[in-house]
Amino acid sequence: MKQELLNLLNARKGHFRLESGYHGKLWFDLDPLFVMPGRIGPYVEALAEQLMAHNIEAVCGPLVGGAFLAQDVASLLNVEFYYAERFVAPQRDADALYPVEYRIPGRVGTLLRGKAVAAVDDAISAGSAVRGTLAALESNGARAVAVGALLVLGTHAEALCRERGLALAYTAQLPYEVWLPAECPLCASGETLEDMGAPDMN
Repeated sequence: MKQELLNLLNARKGHFRLESGYHGKLWFDLDPLFVMPGRIGPYVEALAEQLMAHNIEAVCGPLVGGAFLAQDVASLLNVEFYYAERFVAPQRDADALYPVEYRIPGRVGTLLRGKAVAAVDDAISAGSAVRGTLAALESNGARAVAVGALLVLGTHAEALCRERGLALAYTAQLPYEVWLPAECPLCASGETLEDMGAPDMN
């Protein structure tokens, strides 16, 4: 299943600044995953089956891909669906780590209070979008119990879940290295940096 999922992704090598502020050398274009929903159906079902064990009452994902995935998983589990909107706080230093925040629309956020929720995203690397979604859930009084993804890159997701006592569910995992800007070997070698601070890779 892992290789079949990876075959659906467009990966390219280079020097990239991710939404989290970390630098990496591999970029996945995730948006095409959702153009033909039937192609990823088996992976969504596998993820939903893992999350079912945690008795969740709702699923929340960051816009855009994470929200599509959250809606599909929520439908399969017959639970509520929520999404978190991405924004860059004006007081934040854009060059700092995790400069992007997420919020759940106020008109529905109040419905989350006290509920057991899974935060899901299409892929998690350094975890900017998932961290932001978890913070948004917490601010609305929800009880996060699990994190889910189709693809987990590297070890940041595992560390985050271990730190917060959350279950982690995924259908594929790949080794993936990211660096602080000051420690990036690609910067040191003078390789051109592409700022990919979009939701695809975080």
